[in-house]
Amino acid sequence: MLRSARPANVAAAIAHARQRLAQACEIPSLDAQVLVAHLLDKPRAWLLAHPEEALTSAQAEALEAALQRLESGEPLPYLLGHWEFYALDFTITAAVLIPRPETELLVDTALTWLKTHPGPRRAADVGTGSGCIAVSLAHHDRELTVIASDLSRQALWVARQNALKHAVLERVRLVQMDLLTALATRDAPLDLLCANLPYIPRNTLAALPVSRWEPRAALDGGEDGLDFIRRLLEQAPARLKPGGLALLEIEAGQGEQAVELAHQAFPLARIQVLPDLAGHPRLLVIESQVFRRK
Repeated sequence: MLRSARPANVAAAIAHARQRLAQACEIPSLDAQVLVAHLLDKPRAWLLAHPEEALTSAQAEALEAALQRLESGEPLPYLLGHWEFYALDFTITAAVLIPRPETELLVDTALTWLKTHPGPRRAADVGTGSGCIAVSLAHHDRELTVIASDLSRQALWVARQNALKHAVLERVRLVQMDLLTALATRDAPLDLLCANLPYIPRNTLAALPVSRWEPRAALDGGEDGLDFIRRLLEQAPARLKPGGLALLEIEAGQGEQAVELAHQAFPLARIQVLPDLAGHPRLLVIESQVFRRK
């Protein structure tokens, strides 16, 4: 396939990248700007103010190499090595899932609850991955301590870099364990339990492009997608305080099943599923043992 001449300046580089990414990205215009800004080590606002700034031949070659990677299907966050979540910048590697906007609903809900339950609180972020949930919560609530657990050592290394980057490592304790099985007695009971676990049904996952690039262990939820959620809900009642809150992200088609599992684990709890911005069921909310006023 013939390629057009290499772009000579910033404006041409953005237009060239946008054209090349039209079939590879959902928002090629924005991704083109983000990519060029990354390669030039400049903010996006700088690009818009300096459209005539010349590209060096090394920058043009780097742009071509990056575009080829993106056209092959590689996600932009892996190429950049970082991604924004909840207005914070997170280091990202192929060892962790790419943080997604849907998960910000979990953080929003947790922070709203914490504001109405002030004071020192203990939380757990199960399957922490990049640490985006744990770090965001600790960053926005200075009285919160978070246990961030994951089975993957590589994921915990990434989460540690992010906790260091945002100066919350002293309140985010990274633990390699299977769900909550090794939670120390001194860390329980928890006030808040958060989890974005693997929830894609195995047969569905095989057909999704995401399975080609992101860690399968962080996506595969078993036959019905609920294996990890089911196990966590079995462990949670003994580790969550009465009046505590559990927030679990789910797949859009799992609402009814997830609610049923939650009722089995927490028969006295107030349970609901919140929709994401697209209107899809996304967040299982369990308020443990809500007592009626007399």
